[in-house]
Amino acid sequence: MLPAIQERRVYVRSGPTDMRKQINGLSVMVQKSLVQNPFDVAYFMFCNRQRKLLKILYWEDTVFCLWIKRLERDRFHWPRSEDSVKKITTEELQMLLGGIDFWNAHRKVEYTSVY
Repeated sequence: MLPAIQERRVYVRSGPTDMRKQINGLSVMVQKSLVQNPFDVAYFMFCNRQRKLLKILYWEDTVFCLWIKRLERDRFHWPRSEDSVKKITTEELQMLLGGIDFWNAHRKVEYTSVY
């Protein structure tokens, strides 16, 4: 499992990513197309076109780590818009890894008045 999940920010690269990319290619993508610092205390998430393969890149002390999850059946729920980055919470990360489609879930509504 991923280390210290509650202490990290989570960034999702929307749309499909070429999964032939490994640590070097993904870290360059984080810096150039996501416009983020790959050395931050964060997870950077990528998914393939079929939405069956998920990669999470993160920096830990002195090394890059690459975590991979592959589904044999079903698909990950993933935002389809190309070349954008979305920040999600660690709770949403847990839901995503657990197969829950939080992208289309109802959002909490807060009211300030009844009229």
